Amino acid sequence: MSTRIALVHAVAPAMRPIADAFTEIWPAAECVNILDDSLAPDRARSADLADDIYRRFDVLGDYAAMIGANGLLFTCSAFGKAIERVAGRAAFPVLKPNEAMYEAAMSHGGRIGMLVTFEPSVASMTAEFEELVRARGASAELRTVCVPDAMAALNRGEPATHHALLADAAVRLTGVDVIMLAQFSMAGAEPAVRSRVGVPVLTSPAAAVRKLKARLDGGPASGA
Repeated sequence: MSTRIALVHAVAPAMRPIADAFTEIWPAAECVNILDDSLAPDRARSADLADDIYRRFDVLGDYAAMIGANGLLFTCSAFGKAIERVAGRAAFPVLKPNEAMYEAAMSHGGRIGMLVTFEPSVASMTAEFEELVRARGASAELRTVCVPDAMAALNRGEPATHHALLADAAVRLTGVDVIMLAQFSMAGAEPAVRSRVGVPVLTSPAAAVRKLKARLDGGPASGA
């Protein structure tokens, strides 16, 4: 029997990058996509996670259990605390979108750059990164550049513009050891960004798939 992985998306453009990552890294996994594209606009209207968002995430976690998921991966990066609550209730591994990428980034050094396209995710992602650093007793500095115009371009069906805007923004992250592309929907820009900088460029889909596979296989995650 194949391993069933539930994938929860808040934006449709996140679906292709994670599908590609599974095809490359874990093709035997059976992926089930759950899309609620009302989550992103609802999140953008509030500085904090509203109670109804927590309840909706509880329902998403329960649905993943109902369909027999062996693991659950959220691809939406602005809902960290709600995902943590799901993980605390679930009987299977639940991953936040960027935790694996953060871990991989820290292995490259303490000066870490991050490109973001969905501004409401910046505060929660920064808090999650800082929590990981404290938990590890490490020292790391996170520099973030937000490029909302890139997401707007992707939503208009202009991926080339999206990639070019991110590549231009990456040049501003001078003096870092590694650059992370925060949103799953940004993964397609990795070659363009990498061509403009001299440091490793990490994407969240690849790192997340490796970590989830390792959790379920009982082995160590490798690389990003």
